[in-house]
Amino acid sequence: MIDQKTISSRAWAELLLLGLIWGGSFLSIRIALDEITPLTSVAHRTTWAMLVLWGVVALMRLPLPRNPMVWFAFLIMGLLNNALPFTLLAWGQLHIESGLTSILNAATAIFGVIAASLFFADERITLHKAVGVCLGFLGVATAIGLENFRNLDLRSMAQLAVIGGTICYALAGVWARKMLAGQPPQVAAAGMLTGATLIMLPLAWMSDGPLTLDLGPRTLAAIGYYAIVATAGAYLLYYRVLGMAGSGNLMLVTLLVAPIAIVLGALVLEEKLGANAYAGFGLLVVGLIILDGRVLRALRIDPSASGR
Repeated sequence: MIDQKTISSRAWAELLLLGLIWGGSFLSIRIALDEITPLTSVAHRTTWAMLVLWGVVALMRLPLPRNPMVWFAFLIMGLLNNALPFTLLAWGQLHIESGLTSILNAATAIFGVIAASLFFADERITLHKAVGVCLGFLGVATAIGLENFRNLDLRSMAQLAVIGGTICYALAGVWARKMLAGQPPQVAAAGMLTGATLIMLPLAWMSDGPLTLDLGPRTLAAIGYYAIVATAGAYLLYYRVLGMAGSGNLMLVTLLVAPIAIVLGALVLEEKLGANAYAGFGLLVVGLIILDGRVLRALRIDPSASGR
């Protein structure tokens, strides 16, 4: 169901801030990858963010779950929402521009609608959702460039890896609704990142050795940003905006992240994207706007009239 909640000026300000934070995360990850591997990059991200969030949980004196199944759910959530997508996106950024990564990442909302419709009876795909999803897929295909599917090289494989990460995010949303409903958001985020860290630390250790902070200042600053600000801080801000604006309005952050990442990539890394990337992003935006339904309601077209 589309969220009818009005967005206050404060919610808009925090929504824009969240888009800015996440837009900057693509740049910071790409900078860190100049010195460390994707596995080590993700291990740093989950470990430091986990410690910060458990600190928040302790300060707020929130109760911890006692049911072992909840901790198992945290582990799977960490795999689906952090370990797998973070690694796939980081590896993808080694071979494609951070701006293009952010565009493909915007497809998360499209895959989220599809995943929810498969698992939940109250989130079936209606006509307006089908149109939005189709436009979204067309946008993704346009951004990737159909010619890349004919010759699978590192660049095209990297783009498919990023898409794989967005599918993981969509499945994580389903898992969270099924298994983590009722958990305080701070505890859920800290538990999720604990599960991700339990997966990533051993993998990074076996691949690259133990985590170290003996890194260049530029790399340390990038890690600090994407772990502390763009992961721990962003999750806390995410839930604040969710409470103020609702889940439907929160989806609008997807429209803000990609342009910010594209601008930062162009300014700092001198990245240049082809016309197909911008055309694909435009189609994605139209698809997401249709999924959101606000414009249809403004035009007095009732999107809930179809298939409900």
